[in-house]
Parts: sequence; C-alpha cells; structure tokens
Amino acid sequence: MYNITIPTEIYVCIKPVDFRKSFNGLCGIVHTTFSMNTLDGALFVFYNKRRNSVKLLHWEGDGYSIYQKKLESGTFEIPTNTKGYMELTSEMLHAILHGIELTSLKKRKRYERVA
Repeated sequence: MYNITIPTEIYVCIKPVDFRKSFNGLCGIVHTTFSMNTLDGALFVFYNKRRNSVKLLHWEGDGYSIYQKKLESGTFEIPTNTKGYMELTSEMLHAILHGIELTSLKKRKRYERVA
C-alpha cells in the first residue's frame, strides 16, 4: 500500500460522484459542493454510486494527486450529514478505508489541551 501524509483537514462528499471525473471535475465538485479551495491542502474523499470505490483528491504543493481504491466485494461506509459533505478525522478515514464501521468505534478518553 502506498502511504501518503494525511493532512489535518479531511472532507468527504456525501453524494455519489461520477467516477469518470478526474482532476478538473473533482476540483469543480469541491468548489461547488464544499465552497472550498483545493489548493489549501485538505484531502477530499469521493464515493461512487455503488459505494465500492473511493477516490481521494489532494493538492501536494506542486500538483494534484488522486488515489483510488476499488473493492472486489463489499462497500464503503458513507457517513451521513445534511450539508452534502462532512469533515473526517484521519482515524475515521482509516476506518472507512479498512472496512470498519464508524458506529462501532469508541474512542477512549485522552488529554486535550484547552486553547
């Protein structure tokens, strides 16, 4: 598996996306659905209609990268939200890509510094 550096901001598009879209098409979805700039360095996650394939779009400072994973069987879990997109943590993305249900995840208490 190819390891990428996961940025701090990860957003998933809730609506299925036509997977014939590539760099320009996915950037257009980010601008219209997310109202964000792809050049800010966030990672954007897209699903196809069957939910058996996922694409990750990321600006790496000198160009875009698209990573795609297609399952031979089974589906990816799509988090639900009414906004059309949702922010994820890197742990949630890892769980989704490895077939772990988000509802079964329980995070144990950890120290968090108050700003």
